[in-house]
Amino acid sequence: MTKLSVNINKIATLRNARGGNVPDLLQVAKNIQEYGGQGITIHPRPDERHIRYQDARDLKSIVYTEYNIEGNPEGKFIDLVLEIQPTQVTLVPDAVDAITSNAGWDTIKHHSF
Repeated sequence: MTKLSVNINKIATLRNARGGNVPDLLQVAKNIQEYGGQGITIHPRPDERHIRYQDARDLKSIVYTEYNIEGNPEGKFIDLVLEIQPTQVTLVPDAVDAITSNAGWDTIKHHSF
């Protein structure tokens, strides 16, 4: 069982704010695993304000521990996880304009889905 999965979204936010590739998201993911992290978690959003969909693809070959992708199960997200086939997918039904996730998946409300 994974005890520590590190969400690297804020690393991507910093990289995107600076432009270029500093800090290097892939190197950060490698380091986390080498230093004992048992998983990498990302949450790509439709506006790609931190993790980009291409990051999710690039991380696939880097992550050898648990790879968890969080997101709102809309078409583009579902296509991404079907393509990548991460270890785990966490459904996060946040609105497109949400600054950050603030609720879990309501299984009763979304039962038919």
